[in-house]
Amino acid sequence: MSVYIHLSAALWVLAIGALQLASTKGTPRHRVLGWSWMVAMMVAALSSFWLTSHLDWFMGYGPIHLLSIWVIICVVISVSAIRCGNIRRHRGFAVGAYLGTLGAAVGALAMPGRLLHTYFFT
Repeated sequence: MSVYIHLSAALWVLAIGALQLASTKGTPRHRVLGWSWMVAMMVAALSSFWLTSHLDWFMGYGPIHLLSIWVIICVVISVSAIRCGNIRRHRGFAVGAYLGTLGAAVGALAMPGRLLHTYFFT
């Protein structure tokens, strides 16, 4: 079940993140979609801790889980930055979190044995 929660949140993050990058910033739509994006980022990152890694570094957790920790940090910093009016910092951490998610998606597709790789390549 947690894998489907994780995948649903990650797909939302990828789709809405691309839309946010392409759309006008500071609008009411940007704010609403941005909040939904930040919540989905947290759901994707937190739900990853119920998923084990093929590369078991520590108790089933692997290097991909370091990205989850980084995403949580990025979301917290990005939200606090925009609340303080620091648009540059907000943008940097939000874009960084998005690119990290994009990298994780590519990794999940490319790594044999992962669910997405199985769906797309077998």
